[in-house]
Amino acid sequence: MRSPLRTALLLILAALVLAACQKAPPTSTAEVVVVNRASLPSDPTATAWADVPVHIAPLLLQDMVEPRLLTPSTAEVRVRAITDGIRLALRLEWTDSTKDDFPGPALFSDACAVQFPTKVAAEIPAPQMGEKGKPVEITFWRASWQATVDGRGDTIKDLYPNAAVDHYPFLAPSLENGSPPQREMEARYSPARALGNRMSGPRERPVEDLIAEGPGTVTSARPAGSDGRGRRTKDGWSVLISRPLPDGLAPGKRSQVAFGVWEGSQREGGSRKMRTGWIPIVVEAKK
Repeated sequence: MRSPLRTALLLILAALVLAACQKAPPTSTAEVVVVNRASLPSDPTATAWADVPVHIAPLLLQDMVEPRLLTPSTAEVRVRAITDGIRLALRLEWTDSTKDDFPGPALFSDACAVQFPTKVAAEIPAPQMGEKGKPVEITFWRASWQATVDGRGDTIKDLYPNAAVDHYPFLAPSLENGSPPQREMEARYSPARALGNRMSGPRERPVEDLIAEGPGTVTSARPAGSDGRGRRTKDGWSVLISRPLPDGLAPGKRSQVAFGVWEGSQREGGSRKMRTGWIPIVVEAKK
């Protein structure tokens, strides 16, 4: 039989071994610290994020321009960042008890955005989407776009499986699929796609690159160089946004970054969002 003292010592030793095997939680930083790595993760759940410092950014009401958001929703967003010297990957995580990724009238999608000044300069633009002559670059992710990229179809039957469709003129048997008359008819009944509206229809990426010089001035940026991936977690969202490393941001250099989060269940969309002001971001010096 083991003595009580020996048993106690064995328990203490086991506890010490277990503690040594457990990794310490990631460091929390007052600014967004970008870690240098040889390659970037392509998924927000990758193990490469585990030891990256996290910045916890409190979110503010967007109460400066109409339509305002006057009721707080998402409290904070947790941010980590990695660069390979060419591109920048940021992981945004936040709590959201509902999954809102369905398109349609009067429906709002969960979403998030990352914003940088177009140029690293002493005088930075206003954090509220820049200002005249001082543009900002925005990468915007939407849960509804992610669902499409992940394979959800874009037809009425895909979105509403129990719907009964009488007839679509552009699917008439008399029209050869892919023929000029069929495409012309399809464009007539899908005007947004016919006009090249990038927000309409199936998507290859769940993100959109934008540029702005103040509230209400958002336009699509060309060329579009960003990508992303969102994953639903047990208590919210984890989203990876990958974009070219902002001009002037290099090891040892500083710039500013801002974030926005939209909660679909709270009918947030457009300027109705929770957001941050500018937050310092620095790329760690190479070792």
